[in-house]
Amino acid sequence: MSRDINGQAVLVTGGASGLGAAVVAAVAKAGGRPYVLDRRAPADGVPWVECDLADSRAAEAATRRIAEQAGELTGVVTAAGMDVPGRLGDVDGAVWDRIVAINLLGTAAVIRAALPELERAHGTVVTVASTLGVKAVSDATAYCAAKFGVVGFTRALAAELAGAVGVTLLIPGGMRTAFFDERDEQYRPGPDAILNEPADTAAAVMFALTQPPGCAVRELVVCAEQESSYP
Repeated sequence: MSRDINGQAVLVTGGASGLGAAVVAAVAKAGGRPYVLDRRAPADGVPWVECDLADSRAAEAATRRIAEQAGELTGVVTAAGMDVPGRLGDVDGAVWDRIVAINLLGTAAVIRAALPELERAHGTVVTVASTLGVKAVSDATAYCAAKFGVVGFTRALAAELAGAVGVTLLIPGGMRTAFFDERDEQYRPGPDAILNEPADTAAAVMFALTQPPGCAVRELVVCAEQESSYP
């Protein structure tokens, strides 16, 4: 029997847009109570705390604030992410570091702060990596480093929390979101690119979140059938 998340609190990082916003909508539709950490406000009525996830200590403090507001957290989805593609020598060092900080260190910081709540509830964590966390490509050293890191972090976390907290690694392919909007033209998907809808990937997240305690979906790869970034 699946876990009923009706009335349950789920923290979503990056919940103001893209996959995060789709997860927020899916949690709300299922009767859950989504909470958001982001630099921008999420959909009207969704409680949130403003946070720059590149600052790990701020991310921890913001997570604890959310936990206090929610009363109890039964799920965490780390959907926040960013990328600025380019060759290693061309990407500013501070930008390179920020990509790794948001995608990897911010993920770890939020989960670290949420652990007491998740352990009490025998809740579930869903980390969001990428197909570029299992397949490396040129001009993406920071993003690949971060997402490969999320893969390793999550697999180690699953071993560490086995029996206490459900841990799922989500490896999504490209989606139709604003993620690509600010890139140089050469790094944007072309008009014929085959991408997934974020709502479809969010459905996979919900599948993981609603597994009963003791049943863990360890890894999910979700991408368009003909997408070339996986395998």
